[in-house]
Amino acid sequence: MTFIRALTGACAVALASLGLVAPAKAQTYPTRSITTIVPFAAGGPTDVVARIITAHMAQTLGQSIIIENVVGAGGTTATTRAARAANDGYTLITGHMGTHAASVPLYPKLAYHPEKDFEPIALLAGTPILILARRDFPPKDLNEFVTYVKANTEKLNAAHAGVGSVSHVSCELLHSILDIKPVGVPFNGTGPAMNALVAGQVDYMCDQIVNAVPQINAGTIKAYAIATPERNPSLPNVPTTVEAGLPKFQAQAWNAMFAPKGTSPAIVASLNAAAAKALDDETVRKRLIELGSVIPGPAERTPEALATLVKNEIAKWTPVLKPAT
Repeated sequence: MTFIRALTGACAVALASLGLVAPAKAQTYPTRSITTIVPFAAGGPTDVVARIITAHMAQTLGQSIIIENVVGAGGTTATTRAARAANDGYTLITGHMGTHAASVPLYPKLAYHPEKDFEPIALLAGTPILILARRDFPPKDLNEFVTYVKANTEKLNAAHAGVGSVSHVSCELLHSILDIKPVGVPFNGTGPAMNALVAGQVDYMCDQIVNAVPQINAGTIKAYAIATPERNPSLPNVPTTVEAGLPKFQAQAWNAMFAPKGTSPAIVASLNAAAAKALDDETVRKRLIELGSVIPGPAERTPEALATLVKNEIAKWTPVLKPAT
């Protein structure tokens, strides 16, 4: 029996050397489902953008992409976990300006570094910031809002999704411009923070447009201004901060996909191509635009462009947020 097995093995080797036996087909990425960590609760803007885009990416890649919501510490808990994951392409993270830029000055003992511990994959969406308030908040426009919050700072509170989140960082910028320090009320994500605003449990917040459009259109919250140079098509009646009298407040967040450092260039390229294909799909684009997102162009979607964005955003937010630590 041993002799027969040895002979069989020898014959197989000989036949293979003559090209008569086809080699086993190499497995190509991905061969199983992929997990994308979202560092906030379900229902927030990062979660919504991730779900819209990864649903299309899964079709392209031929494997399911599972969204895992991991909350805590303004998104840094989940981001630390993603940085320490295996770099085999099966654990990714959809981060944003907070987790991959503002976290650096805000957390002196941050367990990861956005530039050193991740491979950038693709920028997914830009998300303009809005100044929002509960429906019965007294000010009627942005000028009245500025006057009111300055006069009543000690009585007011501002909701956010945790220190380092976009909602926290953008309102820190607003507060620095207005020279006020209201009480901050942290939540485990922008979704829960928005729910509290709708319920009138908090006074105001700064939030990404993706999270706010349905509530604004439903009249459950007030929108004072959008912090961009031009109005957004999804909210044509909301003035810009320039129009409304606060031109210094300009803020736009972004969502992007990253993999742990050391993930192979081939895997990064496959994921980038799938993300780009999703962003070119008319259905995906329509859904993102309806939510107010700004869709990045081809030159902005490359891993190299995302790496540059992260570097520039860290440099931009560090001097603004250092005093807040």
